Formats: sequence, structure tokens, C-alpha cells
Amino acid sequence: MTERSSSNSAFKKSGVRKRADKIKPYRCKNLIAVLEDPTDIKNLGTVIRNVNALGVEKTYVVDPRRALPDDWQEMRERKSLSKISVSAIKWSFVKRFDSTEACLKHLERYNFVSIVTSPHVKGRKNIILHEGDYTSYTKLAVWFGNEARGISDLAVERSEFCVSIPMFGMIESLNLGTTSGIVLYEVTKQRREYQSKYKRAGKRRRKVTGRKSD
Repeated sequence: MTERSSSNSAFKKSGVRKRADKIKPYRCKNLIAVLEDPTDIKNLGTVIRNVNALGVEKTYVVDPRRALPDDWQEMRERKSLSKISVSAIKWSFVKRFDSTEACLKHLERYNFVSIVTSPHVKGRKNIILHEGDYTSYTKLAVWFGNEARGISDLAVERSEFCVSIPMFGMIESLNLGTTSGIVLYEVTKQRREYQSKYKRAGKRRRKVTGRKSD
């Protein structure tokens, strides 16, 4: 490597680091998007792109067909995922699970509360997207079901409630990429506002308690 190319590489890394530091305060901590058995890699790439753009912390993928490698580094290097996600896979942590049960156990072990995106489910708590409060839970996992079958009964049973997107057209369905973008936008908007208020309140408290007495 020449001195010039080394200098350019260092400059690029410096620019990336500056960008990473700039956006860090806006990331939504303890927020995970879960994809349950996605069949189309294009949809997977689109969701990962949405996750990264909206500041969601992580993506979990229930992958019983073992279409993805276990190692995140291998996922990052897979050209098909990198191209479809517009390189978002390189900046977004993705973890795969063999089954819905395994993913749920992992989330519950770390005290995450699950909610699922689904039309009205009889006998369950159902909430219209913009009417929900997504700041009530410190750790939240938002589930998205398979493109054809939707969310599984097991995920619904272990969830806190079901979230639906209000639709007013003749076709009342959206693809996985669109659904994830709409739902995660609302969830991240609320949680980012909450985080911002909490930080401001914390700063005010520190200023008050840090004053010297006369």
C-alpha cells in the first residue's frame, strides 16, 4: 500500500468514525427487530436497511432453513445481503436462530418484551400502530412474520400485544419491507423522543445537585 492510498484509507475511516459518533445518541437502545422465517432475501436486505436507517439496535432472524450463516462477520461479507441492504448489513448487528422457540427463550432470558405485527387476533390485546405506547418497556422486541403465513401462533402467544397498521384501500396488505419501515418508524420515533427527554431531565438533575453551597 502506498503512502497516498494509506492516507486516503485513514481519511475514510476518520469520516466513518465521525458519522458513527454523530448518530450514536439517536440510536434506540434495547430495541430489536425480529424476522420470523423470511423466505425472500430481498425482503431481508430491505428490513436490515430499514433497521439501520431508523436506528434500531439489532436484528434477529428466525431461520429454520439455515439460509444464513451463524457468524455475523460472514453475513457482512455476503455480497447478496450487502448489495440488497445497500451495505447496511455491515453496520447492523444481525443474529440468527434455528427456531422461534430458541429466539423467544433468548429474548426472555434477557428480559425483552415481545410485540408482534399482525392483523386483529381474537382473544389477544390488539393495538392500532399509532395508538400504542412503545416506551413502556425498557427492552422491546418487535416481531415481523413470514411473507406468506404471517406471524406464528407461538410468537403471538408469547407476545404482550399485536400491532396492526390501519389500511383504507381495496388491498389490505403490505410487503415485509414496507411493513417493517412503517412500524419501526413509529416505534423508534416514540423511543427516541423518550430517550431525549430522559437525557435532558438527567442533565438538569446533575446541574442542580452539582451546585456549590454559598
